[in-house]
Amino acid sequence: MNQDTICALATANGVGALGLIRLSGKEALEVINRCFRGKDLTRVPSHTVHYGFLIDGDEPIDEVMVSVFHAPKTFTTEHSAEITFHGSPHIGKRILEVLTQNGARMAKAGEFTMRAFMNGRLDLAQAESIADLIASENEASRKVALNQLKGGISAEISALRGDLLNFTALVELELDFAEEDVEFADRTALNILLDKIEEKLKALMESFRYGNAVKNGVQVAIIGKPNAGKSTLLNALLKEERAIVSDIAGTTRDTIEEVLHIKGNAFRFIDTAGLRETTDAIEEIGVKKAKDKIATAQVLLYLYDALSSSPQEVVDFVKEVWREDLEIILLQNKIDLPGAQTGSFMAEIKAQLVPQYTRTLIGISAKDETNVEILKNELSAYVEQMKSGEGNAVITNQRHYEALKKSLDSVFRVKEAIEQSFHTEILAYELRYALEHLGEISGEFTNDEVLGHIFSKFCIGK
Repeated sequence: MNQDTICALATANGVGALGLIRLSGKEALEVINRCFRGKDLTRVPSHTVHYGFLIDGDEPIDEVMVSVFHAPKTFTTEHSAEITFHGSPHIGKRILEVLTQNGARMAKAGEFTMRAFMNGRLDLAQAESIADLIASENEASRKVALNQLKGGISAEISALRGDLLNFTALVELELDFAEEDVEFADRTALNILLDKIEEKLKALMESFRYGNAVKNGVQVAIIGKPNAGKSTLLNALLKEERAIVSDIAGTTRDTIEEVLHIKGNAFRFIDTAGLRETTDAIEEIGVKKAKDKIATAQVLLYLYDALSSSPQEVVDFVKEVWREDLEIILLQNKIDLPGAQTGSFMAEIKAQLVPQYTRTLIGISAKDETNVEILKNELSAYVEQMKSGEGNAVITNQRHYEALKKSLDSVFRVKEAIEQSFHTEILAYELRYALEHLGEISGEFTNDEVLGHIFSKFCIGK
């Protein structure tokens, strides 16, 4: 491990009441002691805070508080220090300059967490969860990231690897006695274990749907004909006049995107141009964008009203855009208007679309905000129903998902090897491959290129 002492600003750029600079490394305390006027920081107890001045030669830079932490009971397991200074960007810059002049160097992105991983303080899944925790924008993503930091994913993977490793060792032992043609690993017991691992891997992979929604937000496209009330609905959801509302058809010509948090979950609402045939070149671009959003959305809010639409028109549209991974919520808007047909109109649609194409039909008035709260509850329920009923482990990372998928493929190949009575060497090879992919998640099997890519996404001070 590199023995350089590293330093970095740990607080956000910009003016604040206070700022924080971190140091870590074998000589972290010696480095800061050379530019600190106060107690001798190389002689003070660990986990103590000390008042003094940060100096450049004989010139005081700022009045500071320095926290001292001795290895190995630190985040990186190395000697560490934290300097709390008055939150001027200029002061922070001067302090970093002085620290580098006295033996430290500027940290690379994610280098503190990288050292914590390399020194065994965290596994790779926990290290990645730190970045997720910092980036969390809602309560659900915070909880999931914190559970991963506490080792939720690692515990699940470790248990699977431990069981599989025992059988792999027995199969490997058979290779040493190949001439005697003996079996140390009970194939029936191994098959039972593989069934258990397959079930667990599938459950973890299924949790990725929920984890991705929690981490990145659910993409919700608001679709309908011109003047269906899409922009009015967006404004009602956001409780502000975000989109222009007009009686003139085709007002929205581009997509408008806004994030709304509902019961701790993030939803990315996209107001789109009205769907219709048009000769207006600009509006045509908007209609194309609307169709593109339908293709990528996780939830589709389709607005129509009984005054300008027919039941068959709604049914045909839903069947045209339906796909298995798309949640379609039908909203019959403008129920406040005289002559709005609700019961018979919705009954006809329901008879043809529920439950195969949709499970939700709601009569609303976007203008009066009637039943908008019911819609919010439905959206929240959509996310909640993704949760796995087994355990707390949730996959939020695409890298983890791909490693699980490769592990599952290896499990299938091991089962095939047993079923076809393949040579023990092939069975051992496939078992090792399954173990390797599981180990990619925790970092037991990885390479420098992968590590560099992961930690490059971190902020500098972390």
